[in-house]
Amino acid sequence: MQIYGMRWVTIDNSSEAKMALTQIGSDPAGVANMAGKGIGRAIKLEQVPLRVAHILKQEMLSVGGDAAVHRDVITNSIDATDVMLLGTVRQLEHLAKKVSAQPFGLKKIGQALKQLLIALEPSMTRSLNCRGKELILGERTLVMGILNVTPDSFSDGGRYASIEDAISQAQRLIDEGADILDIGGESTRPNYAGVSAEEEWKRLEPILKALLERVAVPVSIDTYKASVAAKALEAGAHMINDVWGLQRDPDMARVVGDYRVPVVVMHNQDGTVYHHLMGDIFAFLQKSIELAETQGLSGDQIILDPGIGFGKTTEQNLEVMARLAEFKTLGHPVLLGASRKSMIGNTLNLGVNERLEGTLATSVLGVVSGADIIRVHDVKANSRAIHMADAIVRGQRGVHYVGA
Repeated sequence: MQIYGMRWVTIDNSSEAKMALTQIGSDPAGVANMAGKGIGRAIKLEQVPLRVAHILKQEMLSVGGDAAVHRDVITNSIDATDVMLLGTVRQLEHLAKKVSAQPFGLKKIGQALKQLLIALEPSMTRSLNCRGKELILGERTLVMGILNVTPDSFSDGGRYASIEDAISQAQRLIDEGADILDIGGESTRPNYAGVSAEEEWKRLEPILKALLERVAVPVSIDTYKASVAAKALEAGAHMINDVWGLQRDPDMARVVGDYRVPVVVMHNQDGTVYHHLMGDIFAFLQKSIELAETQGLSGDQIILDPGIGFGKTTEQNLEVMARLAEFKTLGHPVLLGASRKSMIGNTLNLGVNERLEGTLATSVLGVVSGADIIRVHDVKANSRAIHMADAIVRGQRGVHYVGA
């Protein structure tokens, strides 16, 4: 039975809370005070020393929330525990302020918690400089079009190996709505032996140089080899997409730092064994962030890719997709690359060239989860789906759709 129109209202962030309260006519001062009380958050910390865990639980209780810890904490029979902070945004903000004045490393926890809560709010519109070409982040979800110039890519190998075919395909992707072009000269499919840096650059060089003279959008180079990245950047490429997150080639971080270009750092690993799936992925990406920061990159210049299809089983890929929004807590733009991946093929029992609908589903989920960039093969269809999802999620009904 419904009485007085009673219903559940979804409120996921402060902006939505303020809008809901304003719509019922609340006083502006009250709106500001109450907004954080309507948003629940669960914040996880891993392997927290016991005395710190005790303090966090006590302080969380004192602000009206709660904290879950391992059952053996009460007997002090373990040295560390995972902690789940459970409360509203307002309660967590109070906790961050309280522990920031305490010892045992709690100050850093308070500062990190404050930044995490900010990262969970909708991102503001800002400009990302790609060596003179501008990308606007936060206004709408950007589309990265894939241009493989390899003879053996898992999806479209050999189709665009000639300069003429590559230029034609690149222009088609732009006309269909690509905001960025991502060019790869080496297949990164699972169990692929790879090619030398010399061969990879031989494939890339003529097409890259021709593209840079003809296209207006930023051109990204998909490589994990520092020598290839350096040659591409010297030739004028605008960003680097590293499927090993700066951790396979020890010189890669220095190269992107020298050129001060945006870099996509993707999670990857050999094998599919994890201690905690999301925790391990976050630890890998945090190391990639630190490598980039050490070389002078920061903020939006470091773009995170959870690595769908790399070092993960189908079930693990599906879990990462389901928890995609959690990557926002790292405080950097997020890129999703699920286009035509085996996760889709295995789930739907479809071949590589039959995975468009599955890819569209992942792209829409990417928009809902707050991804900033979505990397796809089929730009026209994905651009339309992404634009529609943006209109619903971001309210960007006035953003002009550029696709054909």
